[in-house]
Amino acid sequence: MKIDLSHATVPARHIEEKRELAEKALDRLWSGEEPFTGWVRLPFHDTDDMVEELLNTAAEIWTKCDLFVVVGVGGSFMGANAVLKALGPEIPGFPKVIFAGYNLDPEMLLDISRQVQKNETCLCVISKSGTTLETLVAFSALKEIMVQKYGKAANGRIYAVTDENHGLLREESMASGYTTFPIPQDIGGRFSVLTPVGLFPLAAAGVDIKALMKGAKDMAEDPKWDVDAADYAIARVCLGESGKYIEAHESFDPSMEQFGQWLKQLFGESEGKEGKGIYPTVLSFTRDLHSVGQYLQEGTPVFFETMVLFESTREDLTIPDSAGPQLSGLTISQINGCIQKGVLAAHTKAQIPVITVTMPQKDAYNLGRLIYFFELSCGISALMIGVDPFNQPGVERYKQESNEEIRKLRPEK
Repeated sequence: MKIDLSHATVPARHIEEKRELAEKALDRLWSGEEPFTGWVRLPFHDTDDMVEELLNTAAEIWTKCDLFVVVGVGGSFMGANAVLKALGPEIPGFPKVIFAGYNLDPEMLLDISRQVQKNETCLCVISKSGTTLETLVAFSALKEIMVQKYGKAANGRIYAVTDENHGLLREESMASGYTTFPIPQDIGGRFSVLTPVGLFPLAAAGVDIKALMKGAKDMAEDPKWDVDAADYAIARVCLGESGKYIEAHESFDPSMEQFGQWLKQLFGESEGKEGKGIYPTVLSFTRDLHSVGQYLQEGTPVFFETMVLFESTREDLTIPDSAGPQLSGLTISQINGCIQKGVLAAHTKAQIPVITVTMPQKDAYNLGRLIYFFELSCGISALMIGVDPFNQPGVERYKQESNEEIRKLRPEK
């Protein structure tokens, strides 16, 4: 894994000037004294036993169903979805995993309901309380279909990842006999992909979650990556202070787009408070070079780019002779590599700050490393700008207003 700040337009002296501030933030994260920082030491804590329990349950699921529906919103689905899409397509011989409960679109929920009716299905709900609106609506609807289809046996096909001790979903799970896994008390949703929140759906899909956790552990225990995570965080803070208040998370691999969406939540919800923070957006190349590429090259210079790149691909395709003599015989990955270099050169010449994060290949192990790297960098940068990385008061406000509108639909008689 290589972090390249040479095109970030941040002078080395600025990195050094903020290094002490970053180190203090890193110490706070590792101290264990800050709330909701359990994810920092998670790769070292009983993960082998946790992974084995998840895999044993996943093995039971493989014998029961060919469709595994996961209900959750925000951090309850985005991390798992990001890894699944990055490693896709579906793994032969394992259930198809689809996600529900992250919007309130009736057509989408009806489509999933039809799939449940047609397929041997297991259902997983992920929620700390069980009262999150989107999750509650989708789970209630899909659970009813499961009961209609399987009768009392439906409870043996329903799984819950929820608070270990409290909440509506915990109470229902105990009463109905759902198999459950805990959401750790000291880890918030957007940092929870390496807990049962993310690992359970991934295990059900046949992903090598041992390799995923090994990648995170190797990243966590190597002091070098504390420095690189801090330097990336420092560079982001410096760019934000210089007026670059938009970060474009980019990849030349379309399967990484949902990983970018996870990054968007991670950074946006952690930093965007008190009038502070960098706005995260997601671009997929080469597609978006033909849409906002012009803006990137010559538009209002208020952004910087973070590119996630891979040195090799799992498969490749040779371009046939019909493409013409300039392209024939080359591989698509060779051409994609040329585009990567061309974009970097063009944007660098235009004085656009570009940071690259290059991985050897795209697999579960390297995605585990990447997840931990970005989580650590996000925690550092948020603390550096003086905000709490682990709350989301703005989200709670929209929920309050929305609940008021819902109450108006059923006035008291």
